[in-house]
Amino acid sequence: MFDAHMHVGDFGAMFGVSLDRSGLVELMKSCGLESVVVFHPDNAYTKQVVESTPGAYGLVWSNPRVPGYLDEAREYLDHPRFLGVKLHPLLDGYHPNDPSVHPLMELLAGRRLPVLIHSGHPIFTLPWSIEELAAGFPETPVILGHMGHGNIIYINAAIDVAVRRPNVYLETSGMPMHTKIREAVERVGPTRVLYGSDAPFHHPQVEILKVRLSGLPAELVDRVLDANARLLFFGGEGRMQPVAT
Repeated sequence: MFDAHMHVGDFGAMFGVSLDRSGLVELMKSCGLESVVVFHPDNAYTKQVVESTPGAYGLVWSNPRVPGYLDEAREYLDHPRFLGVKLHPLLDGYHPNDPSVHPLMELLAGRRLPVLIHSGHPIFTLPWSIEELAAGFPETPVILGHMGHGNIIYINAAIDVAVRRPNVYLETSGMPMHTKIREAVERVGPTRVLYGSDAPFHHPQVEILKVRLSGLPAELVDRVLDANARLLFFGGEGRMQPVAT
């Protein structure tokens, strides 16, 4: 299985959870996760984790409000274990389609790399706002993290956005309605829905079970849990060989 959405680091001050490298390794082993994508606002910490953890790859946490953010993104994207970018407009406080984000989207389009964007909370991460960005950069794959999260209006909107925009993907973590995973696959297509756990905020076993109980046939369950992320991040559905660092 391939977990497309995991955090590493300590989030105790706000959330009371943490996941260090040893915890990540144990979680991967106990949950049967062969590959994972992880991130943290401190990209240097993410780099340490992915360089020392077989099967772990990183996303560059980018914040367009920070001076020099584009140079930092470019530097980490040159690293072979970083597979794209993570944006969190809600925590970092900006509109997804702010002009300051556009140079990053152009960079990703040139490298054909995806961006994972937190979705599902006003005022900065509503699906329609992220759609504005996706529409302007159709060559950049845009993953709606949590596919609308916990509000049915936003969940339905996330699916609608993915139907309208062929460069939009849906990621399942933290979205409570297992039946919406099946609806998303049926409406958006079999290759653009990805399993993610949002660990340590949610447990991978819970999020895996949600996919398994979605009502999808077995072959599509396997696609959501594994093949789709491999296709997006690695350009193929086979196993990625470890990258020397």
